[in-house]
Amino acid sequence: MFADQLTTAIATASLNSLDQLSRTIWQGHATGAIDDADAQQLAELIHARRQPARTERKSVGLPPGRNSIFPPRRPQRSADRQASIHRRRTLAASGPMPPSLASRFTTSELAVLRIIADAVRDNGQCFKSIPELAARAGVCRTTVQTAIRLAARQGLLTVQERRREGRKNSPNIVRIISSEWLTWIKRGSGLKKTVPTDIRLSSRVENRSVARPRQHQTAQRLLKSGDSSLAR
Repeated sequence: MFADQLTTAIATASLNSLDQLSRTIWQGHATGAIDDADAQQLAELIHARRQPARTERKSVGLPPGRNSIFPPRRPQRSADRQASIHRRRTLAASGPMPPSLASRFTTSELAVLRIIADAVRDNGQCFKSIPELAARAGVCRTTVQTAIRLAARQGLLTVQERRREGRKNSPNIVRIISSEWLTWIKRGSGLKKTVPTDIRLSSRVENRSVARPRQHQTAQRLLKSGDSSLAR
């Protein structure tokens, strides 16, 4: 009798109700209210009902031609295209990763990876959404997705999805796992050029500029004291 009631409920259950019915079935099986054959049959009915239930939920209240419960995504366009081009070129040229890794990506992709690297440097991981990354890097959404996908395939970073059933998904969590890239970020992005010869030369020039006023002051003191021979 109990199994017949569950069979009727499954036939018209929504997607959320199916989860509760599944728990009820196996709780009844554990207490002996449902035997093994009925429990297996009910479980198969729930499995067969899930896909139609998903389709029904997506189609409820949607206008023709729509396949999502969310409003259509608005195109993301830059207010100043030249400024966006300059921004992404500047970010790509700032040294977001070691040259051996940077050579695998385009200028636009490097701009995206620079924004991710800055977030990882500050917070240990990147929580920024795709539209935010695109706006900060001066690129489109597709470029952001391509850059992250390529870097993940090469084992440079990982992406943790945060899906929410029936609601807008939370931004993915991006973590850099490449030790070479992490070392580059810790010591500071970009190349720091140091030329020892120039440093020594500038040091000697600075020392001379400091020594000359001191020598002049010593000579003036000796002249005042009347010891002209020492001053010469």
